Amino acid sequence: MHAHNPYLPELATIQEVIQETHNIRTLRVTLDDAEKMRDFTFRPGQVGQLSVFGVGESTFVINSPPTRKDYLQFSVMRVGEVTQRIHQLNAGDQIGVRAPLGNGFRYEDMKGKDILFIGGGIGMAPLRTLLLYMIDNRSDYGDITVIYGARSPKDLCYLYEFEEWRAGNINLVLTVDAEFPGWNERVGFVPTVLKEEAPSPKNRLALVCGPPIMIKFVLFGLKELDFEDHQILSTLEKRMKCGIGICGRCNMGSKYVCLDGPVFSYSELREMVPEM
Repeated sequence: MHAHNPYLPELATIQEVIQETHNIRTLRVTLDDAEKMRDFTFRPGQVGQLSVFGVGESTFVINSPPTRKDYLQFSVMRVGEVTQRIHQLNAGDQIGVRAPLGNGFRYEDMKGKDILFIGGGIGMAPLRTLLLYMIDNRSDYGDITVIYGARSPKDLCYLYEFEEWRAGNINLVLTVDAEFPGWNERVGFVPTVLKEEAPSPKNRLALVCGPPIMIKFVLFGLKELDFEDHQILSTLEKRMKCGIGICGRCNMGSKYVCLDGPVFSYSELREMVPEM
């Protein structure tokens, strides 16, 4: 955004705040410069740095799709000082935005393929942007299945748009860890549900994001289903710090998450961290 100073954020105004769960809020913001807002472009999977002036900034994926440009959407889990202050903001408040950063999903290479999204909790945020993009370009993609889970129904994000997902010819499989009053969908951990669904790896890509322990066992499950490393993608935006490759705090092996990621294939991750 600022060729002369990449650390300088754009001023933006919060248009709407959605309380997703007890500790996750979604912010819909617009850049105060109407021309820059109109011309803003990004790829699904790219991120932004949100800053609370006088407090600091933190990294969040842009989880609205580039096909819907009325606002930029960020979902924020309350885990520290910056996110605590973000949760205190309301519609009409100003915030700083440095975006877009990172590489995003190569959705052009996904055309004609079947897509499997596997998300857990707030991990659905980076997947949502690509999912909505694919819904808006539905004819370009094959079967789309979403397996999305959380501890309980109260920990699921985007409940208000599940019907829109299903209306987009999406096979949506929802699950929670344990029985819950009034819950009529699946019960079981996401890796277990993946095993039960047993999607074929033929002509299919698997996109995974969620808690580290979920990802670990989902990867085991995908390998048992004969998915190749290059068919599995994940995103590591939470490792990003400055977002522009200067601070050196997000390096993994020879690569920087902010410059080479945050989206990586499992084969790339294994080269960076052999024990993965």
